[in-house]
This record gives sequence, C-alpha cells and structure tokens, in this order.
Amino acid sequence: MISYWEQQYFTEYDFIIVGSGITGLSLAAEIKERKNSAKILVLEKGLLPTGASTKNAGFACFGSVSELAYDLKIMGEKALLELVNSRINGLVALRNRLGDINIDFQNNGGYELVLNDSSNNVLEKLPIINNLLYPIFNQNVFSEDSKAVSRFGFSTEKINSVIFNSFEGQIDTGLMMNSLINYVTNLGVKIITGALVENYSINNGQVSLNCQSSDGLNCHFVANKVAFCTNAFTKNIFPELTINPGRGQVLVTKPIENLKIKGTFSFDEGFYYFRNIHNRILFGGGRNVDFETENTTKFERNETIQLKLIDYLQSIILPNIDFAIDRQWAGIMAFGNDKSPIVKEIDNHIFIGARLNGMGVALGSNIAKQLADIMM
Repeated sequence: MISYWEQQYFTEYDFIIVGSGITGLSLAAEIKERKNSAKILVLEKGLLPTGASTKNAGFACFGSVSELAYDLKIMGEKALLELVNSRINGLVALRNRLGDINIDFQNNGGYELVLNDSSNNVLEKLPIINNLLYPIFNQNVFSEDSKAVSRFGFSTEKINSVIFNSFEGQIDTGLMMNSLINYVTNLGVKIITGALVENYSINNGQVSLNCQSSDGLNCHFVANKVAFCTNAFTKNIFPELTINPGRGQVLVTKPIENLKIKGTFSFDEGFYYFRNIHNRILFGGGRNVDFETENTTKFERNETIQLKLIDYLQSIILPNIDFAIDRQWAGIMAFGNDKSPIVKEIDNHIFIGARLNGMGVALGSNIAKQLADIMM
C-alpha cells in the first residue's frame, strides 16, 4: 500500500498521459504550453520509452515514391494528401519546439534505391507522385539521380537508379528524445517510469488508473482526463481497436573509414532503410520477410531478418567494403489497414493517439496537437 505522503503528492493530476514516447511527451508539452498551471503526469511502463521512439532510425521524412504510390491505391488522393501534410506539419512542430541543434536536424535529403529486380516500376510512378504533391510544395519533390549509385559506392549490379528528395532530412534520435524529456520536465511535467497501466475506471467525472510497478506495488492515479499514447501497446487496454504491432529489426555497424554515404535511404516500398550515423551504417527493416513473426510486441531479434540485413549490406550498400556489426536491436511500431493514425475521444475523459505506421518522428508532434485540441 502507498503511504499517506505518496497519496497526497503523487497520485492526483489534471491530465495523465500514458506513454512517454514522442507523442506522449509532445502532448504533455502542448498542454503545458497552453495552460502552464495544468498538473500533468506521464506514465511509462518501461525504464526507457518503450516502443520505437528511442529505437528508430531518425528519418525526418514523409514517404518515398514507392510508399506513396502504394498508399495512393489504398487511401485515395485526398486522404493521402492530408496524411503527408500531417507528417510535414509534425516535423515542423518538432523542430520549432526543440530547435534543430537539440535534435541534430540535418537536411541531407532522402534517397530511394531502385533495384534491378524491382517489380513495382517505381520510376514510372515518379511523375504521378510529383503531380500529387505539387500543390503542397509548388515544385516537383522527386527527381532521378542515377549518378548517386556510383557516388555513394552502391552495387551497380543490384541497383538500377536512385530517386532523390531534397525536402527530407535526419535527426539524432537519442538526442531528440533526451531534449524532449528535458523540455517537458523543465515545464513542470512529472514522469514516472516502470509503471504498467493495467486498466482504468471512471467515477464521479474522474479517471482512475490502476498501475502495477516493477517492484510489485499497486497504485491508483487519478486525473480529470487521460490520454493513451501507447501506439502498438494500446490494444492491451482497448482490444477492439484496429492496431497491428510491427516489430522492426535494426543493426548498426562499427565505424567505417571514408564512408561516402550521406542522407537517408530506403528501398522496397520503405521496408528497408539505412543511413550514416557517426561514420557507421544504421540499417533496419525487413518485416516483409516474415510478417507473421514480426506481428508482435516482443522485443526480440529475428535472426532470419538480421541475416537478411547483413546480406543486403554486403551485396547492395557496402560492396567490397569490410564491416563489422556493433549492435542489433528491435523496436515496436503500430500499423492499420491504411496509414491513417488513430486520434480519438472515447468519451470526455479518455483519449487515444496511436497507430503511427512507422512515422512517429514525423507524426508524433502533430498527433499531440490534435489531441490537445480535443482535450482542452
């Protein structure tokens, strides 16, 4: 049982946010920026932000040609344009809130590799996507850069061409999350980690959250309004929601001398992505190799996919270059039948911001703004 002092000073709030990833912390910032007197608690089940916020590749992007072409078929033009705008607005909000220095934002552009064995005719779709996005940017976004294959040292046997996007950039994921945590704590937001929310109830206009701590302590936190920003883990509380977890495998090499690669890169409809971080290659993806196994919230490495990533490093990205793997890990994303996030009011006390479809860096800040609009 908690003490008298704990009950007096740690359990009652105006707002409680479940999940300390990009969306949850950005929502705390949004509320505090609008109402500084608000008493806010962020609850996190892990010791670090659980999911993908501290495990992603740090792409400040809004989609490659092949990704957007696929989404266009699924979502239609209007919904896709709204989604791209939301991603762009989210990136602007993140940069404005924290500052480019505090997230190490670099506008090095984004590249999509067109593989020789590609069956999706991505180059033929380039003008279609340029026409679609023209009203947003007032110019063509994507262009072919066939010389990039040799410029970056990629395999000329495996890659046919490269598509360039000058509007995309990259961030330092760890620096960004550290800056976001510092930002909200300086505003007076309390963060408690190691607190698993098991269920909730609403009584007399207040929400009571039943939490289990890592040391076995049960605690009830109370707030006027509660937002669940738990992405793939949201189904633990709301099983009726259409949210499918998607585990992402990632590896990073040891430093490589004279590494030419600069910018963010993807191929195969975004299922694979890589970049240069501190003269290392960070390479992730491959869910499409084993969808069934990767439809999980377990943080485990999939050796089949990790071996596939290493094979692609050797055969496509770093041919004839010796490298060694320094670290391998997995992050958990959330997906739906289309790429639209869930921003939802359950009633006037419970709210949800989830299912970011692998675009948390881009969408998190804007989802937080939408949630704050309906919560306040």
